Parts: sequence; structure tokens; C-alpha cells
Amino acid sequence: MSKLIIRHAIAAALLFAPLSAQASESRPISNITKDVISFLGFGAGQAENPTDPAPVAVERAKEPLAARTILPNAAAVDAPGLPAVVAATAAPSTETPLRRLFCVEYARMRSGLAVFGDAKHWWDRAKNLYARASRPVEEAVMVFSGSKRLKRGHVAVVTDIVSPREIIVDQANWQNRGEIDHATPVLDVSKNNDWSLVRVWDIPSRGFGTRIYPISGFIAKDLTRQALNN
Repeated sequence: MSKLIIRHAIAAALLFAPLSAQASESRPISNITKDVISFLGFGAGQAENPTDPAPVAVERAKEPLAARTILPNAAAVDAPGLPAVVAATAAPSTETPLRRLFCVEYARMRSGLAVFGDAKHWWDRAKNLYARASRPVEEAVMVFSGSKRLKRGHVAVVTDIVSPREIIVDQANWQNRGEIDHATPVLDVSKNNDWSLVRVWDIPSRGFGTRIYPISGFIAKDLTRQALNN
């Protein structure tokens, strides 16, 4: 312990001793000095002072990290403005996020696929990187080919497979307002049920839209449950 620090502490005690003595003339200056030394955290009297016990090291229990639970037909989101969990069995609905979202960034965040660029290029760019399927796969990204209406294409996340002809998707900016469309039905209208052409549910009119869109395929990290032919 530094002698200089002790000398400063004693000097401070002696400086305030007259004030303390006026309040309590019966308390000797030596006791005040001991209290000041103890209060500063050093000195032999620290262990004897019941109001200033020595610090006790407490080991904080380390709690194991709980594994994130993915609900059936749902997906988790660690992004600002997006819901944490979305149930695929809910009725079609529209959500306005905190900021405008585009279909590619939403699909990337929801699926975890590191594919970039316009949506119409995702199918080719995913080659040799991820599994590609011609039929719907849960949690996969459905890639809309470029068309007259969808010049840059479109991508949506498959959340549920209802039947060989119908799936449920979550998507962003389908209505060109930067919104998020939850639990949107998509219907396969191809002649051979090969999911090359689809119609998409129109939330405002509460029915399938009249337009038919070409599909490139489905991109997934793993091929899990897939749609089967009848």
C-alpha cells in the first residue's frame, strides 16, 4: 500500500475531524481517522468494519444458449421492421414494415440464401451454390422469371404446401408498395402440373389474379418436403 495515499487519507480525516467533533464531542479523532481509512478501501480496520465488508467475488452462472425453435410452416427474422414469426396457416394479409422492402432483400433475409441481383437472375446464380428444384419445397425461394409485367422478376418464400397444385408464400413488394404479403396462396396452372406457370392470390380483391406468371423454379438450402404429383 502506498504511504503517500495513506498520508492523504489521514490528512483528509484530520481536516474534517473538527466538524465531526462538533456534532459528537464524545467521539475521538482517532476513530474518525480509522473510519476514513476504512471507507477508502484499505487499512487494517477494514475487516473489522461491519458496514464496509470486503468485496466478495461472485461467480455468475453461465446459462446455456437456448436453441432457436422454428415453428412448423413458419420462419424467424433478425431484421429491423420484420416480424419474428409468421404462421403460414393464417389468412392472407398485408403488413406495412418500418421501411419499404423489395422482394429480393426480404427473400434473402427470410431464407438465408446469399443470392444477389435482380430476382430474375436468382435461378442461374444459385446454380452450384444451393439445391434447385422444379417443384415447391418448404422454406425455399420461388423464382418468377422475367416477364412483361415483372421486368426484374420476383421472388417469394414458400411457407406451406397445401396440395400438388397450391402453395402458400410470404413475399414483399408484390403490390409495389414495399409491403409484406403474408400467407399468399399461389396456384399452379401449368398443363402438366410442373409449376412452370402460376396465378397469385390478389389480397385486395380476395381472389386469384387473372395474370399468369412463368416460374424458373425453387431454390433451397436443403430439399425437405416437396410437392408431389397426384
